[in-house]
Amino acid sequence: MHKEELSYQATHDALTHLINRHEFDRRLERVMTTAQDPDSHHALCYMDLDQFKIVNDTCSHTAGDELLRQVSYQLSQIIRRRDTLARLGGDEFAILMEHCSLEQAQHTTQRIHQMIEQFHFHWEDKSFRIGVSIGLVIINSTNCSASVCMRQADMACYMAKEAGRNRTHIYRDDDKKIIQHDSESSWLAKINRAFQEDLFELYTQAIIPMNDQNGQVGECCEVLVRISDQQGSASAAGSFLPAAERYHLSPKIDRWVIQKVFNNFSQNQRRLSNLVFCAVNLSALSINDAEFPDYIENQLVLTGMPAHKICFEMSEAIAIANLSTVTEFITRMKKQGFLFALDNFGGGLSSFAYLKSLPVDFIKIDGFFVKDIEHDPIDYAMVKSINDISKVMGKRTIAEFVENKEILAALEELKIDFVQGFHISHPKPIDWGQ
Repeated sequence: MHKEELSYQATHDALTHLINRHEFDRRLERVMTTAQDPDSHHALCYMDLDQFKIVNDTCSHTAGDELLRQVSYQLSQIIRRRDTLARLGGDEFAILMEHCSLEQAQHTTQRIHQMIEQFHFHWEDKSFRIGVSIGLVIINSTNCSASVCMRQADMACYMAKEAGRNRTHIYRDDDKKIIQHDSESSWLAKINRAFQEDLFELYTQAIIPMNDQNGQVGECCEVLVRISDQQGSASAAGSFLPAAERYHLSPKIDRWVIQKVFNNFSQNQRRLSNLVFCAVNLSALSINDAEFPDYIENQLVLTGMPAHKICFEMSEAIAIANLSTVTEFITRMKKQGFLFALDNFGGGLSSFAYLKSLPVDFIKIDGFFVKDIEHDPIDYAMVKSINDISKVMGKRTIAEFVENKEILAALEELKIDFVQGFHISHPKPIDWGQ
């Protein structure tokens, strides 16, 4: 094997032929030495594909590899000749932009989002839309090392995902959200402390029937779990659940939530009689836990909670990735009377075929489509399509991210069954008003 070929293999990713992580780190280290010049500015983008796992799990790893190759090519057409584009691993990419201002870097990220928005991945009879979350960091004399820059970009990417994904978040030292965000190992300690010191709190957010906006039918709501701190503020689930999943603590949290919710409603007969349904989110680890159904059924016996007033929610991605297990779980729980909702529906998969075998009661339309429905005809068409097909299948629809009256009016025009969002109601402590 020639020396040039060996050198290429050592510095490039075998799948996409982009620069690999090792070579990218080396180039970033080199750039850091010039960043000490106050007049020298560079930029670093950390990118994570949204909905990649759906393609990988629904089709095959071969399909996932082809998607990565296509996205890599499209990205390479956007960057400047002097920029370094690398695949860091999995569905994560990075761009090192030398001698680049913040404005130039933002222009590049805008072009990336535009490209991804227009990009459709086709595999056999399926078509997929993806997104990309980007963390952007400016490298200058204030950055102390390459590893710190990478961590800052990674944190900014995480904040982009937490804010709703498919967007860019710019890292700034005074960014309060990033200051609050800590490493996953730090969240692990906080979660364990929350169990030890009873720092978990439950909130409910109203879900309103579109034909009963005055709330005369009864209470419909979703339960949200948060962690409180000594300063009196609370961290939303999106902050700590990724760490809980990674460290296999999400089943413990799910069990705590179920126990508290069942107890809360069953001990308040007046509220229970007015309750139509309460939505409770479940993690993939819980659904794949063979003992979890037994735990739920035991809680029914202990609390006397009517099963038909509880609606278990799971994301579309979880359902697809664990289709046979999810179907078995839903079938068993529905015999007890529980309701089920499929959350974030439409976020990447255009086929409705698997819904025929998934006996859910509600389809929660991905907020990604809902939030711009009043001025984006494509999003309007997507929501209409999901709603129409759901109705044909006998499933009711819930639209999230209802942030203003214009969105509400558009959803009313489409005859969506339920709506949820800050325009309807902000989350309140579960005991609020009792």
